[in-house]
Parts: sequence; C-alpha cells; structure tokens
Amino acid sequence: MNKKLVALLLAGALALAALAGCSTQAADQSPAQPESQAPAESAVVNAAALKGPTAMGLVGFMNDAETGVASDNDYRFSIAASPDELTPQIAQGALDIACVPANLASVLYNNTDGGIRVLALNTLGVLYICDRNGSIGSVADLAGKTIYASGKGSTPEYALNYILEGNGLTPGVDVTIEWKSEHAECVAAMAQDESAIALLPQPFVSAAQLKDESIRIALDLTEEWDALQSGANESSLITGVVIARAAFADEHPEAVAAFMQHYRDSVAFVNDDVQSAAELVGAYDIVPAPVAQKAIPACNIVCIEGDDMKTRLSSYLEVLFEQNPKAVGGALPNDDFYYAA
Repeated sequence: MNKKLVALLLAGALALAALAGCSTQAADQSPAQPESQAPAESAVVNAAALKGPTAMGLVGFMNDAETGVASDNDYRFSIAASPDELTPQIAQGALDIACVPANLASVLYNNTDGGIRVLALNTLGVLYICDRNGSIGSVADLAGKTIYASGKGSTPEYALNYILEGNGLTPGVDVTIEWKSEHAECVAAMAQDESAIALLPQPFVSAAQLKDESIRIALDLTEEWDALQSGANESSLITGVVIARAAFADEHPEAVAAFMQHYRDSVAFVNDDVQSAAELVGAYDIVPAPVAQKAIPACNIVCIEGDDMKTRLSSYLEVLFEQNPKAVGGALPNDDFYYAA
C-alpha cells in the first residue's frame, strides 16, 4: 500500500470519528423530554367518606381499587360513621382526600389556615318534607303547621329556614318547628299522628318508607331551593363535597387528577346502574342494599367541578354565613379554597 493511499484512509477514519463525535454531542445537547411524558410516580392516597349519600358515589371507585382495576395509585379507603371521626385525621394529615359535609369543608379551611381545597361537589340536597295524608303540596301549605325535624344548628335548620323565609314564612311564627335529637323520633311522631309532617334526609326517607308505605315525599327541598334562585350567583342546596389537603394537592397533582377521573366514572356508574351500585353500597356497609336502591335516585349524587362548583358552593356558604357565621367556621373561604386543576 503506497503512502498516498494510507494517507487517504487515515483522513477518512478521522472524518468518521469527527462525525460520530458531533452526533454524540448533538444528542447530549438535545432538549430534555418534558416531565409530562414520563410516567407519573404512584402515590399513596388515603381517602375517606361518611356513611350515607356522600359515600355512595364513591363505591364504584372503591370496588375498582379493591379489585385492581384502579391501580395507577395506591388508593386506601375508609368509611366513617360521623364527621368527628374524619376531622382530626384531615387536620393531622392522616387523610389526603375526603368526602365531607359542605359546611365542614369551610370550617376545616378556616381551622387549618387555608389548608383545604374543594375538588368537587359530590352530593346536592338530600332533604325532603314528608307527610302521610297528602296535605302538603307546596311550601305555602306549611303555614300554620308543625314540622318535626332533626339537625338544629346545622344544615337542615339553615336550609329549612332559607326556604320558608324565601316563601314569605317566618320560622317559629308562621311555621312551628319541633326539633328532635334523631331522625327516628321524627318518624315516630309521624307514626303516632297521621297529620304529622317531618323534615327527613335520604337515605333515611327511603328506610322509613320501606317500613311504612304511607310516608310520602311532599316537597323536595333541593327543588324548592332552586326555585328561589335568580341572577348570576345562583346557589344550590349542597350536602357534600370532595376535599383534599392543600399540601397533598400541591405535591401530587397527578394523583389528584387521577383520583377525580376515577371519581367521575364512579358517579356515572352509580347513577346509571342503580341496582349494581346499591349492592356495593350494602357490601361496604354504608346503608343496606334495599335502602340504597330506593334512595340513590333521590340522593342527587353528582360530580361538579371548576367554575360551576365555585359559583354554587360560594353562594351556598354565603347563605349559611348570613344565618350563622359559625356554620362555615366564622368566615367565608378565600378563592384558594376552590381547587383549580
């Protein structure tokens, strides 16, 4: 091989090496892949709900998590008998997401220096005026009557007062409200007097009707509340909301987004397949399946998020605040109370 050929081969080898080096450098300097394209890390999500309507919309999701269908995160669910069980767990960080009464969410927000975010409305109104003799057909028909009710100093009292006053009736003057300590006492009063009228929530209404077919729903307080709304800031009668600890929502937005997608699907399942949902409600010991099957259509189970959620909930809390500031924790929440994905 002559010297000229060797020189040409050497030059070619050096050129290839240079090209390889440039290619490697170009790859090293290429933009990093966006983090959103990388698989999100699985998170442990401790969630809870209360026995009753606020937990019913969750049962499809709970079942999917239990059977491994919902496996994008480690979802751990619990059901509590009363808000008092959940409040300290939320405040102490033992729970990340919870389904709680709407006004309790505001109380927790105020008591944790803004440490709570509302993700969605999950249950609208579940309160009903019931009678046995068909004497009540409108709110006006309540004039001069006595209503047996439970829940003084809480949502039932505030909702009933709002609707009575909105229809020109003054509680305690035009309508007598006899407060009982338990819903069962209201049903007992109806059993003793065919003309008695009671304010009852679902699923207690359905449970009572299964035992006494003469009990009928005379007025749906959710519909009566809606009939009083006008203008831009329309409120809704709201029973429950889905909340998250602010710290958890900030640290795990992907987990929150995944949770809410599962929740939307679960609510759709519960409303579309009442029989299957009722069986799960019974299996999770929320309420017996026969009661759930009758109650679910009347429980107003929803998943309302975003601006619609904020408008309805903020206006609802204003109604409660006007009646008793303590009902919402002493002050109306700031805008950061309403979660924006």
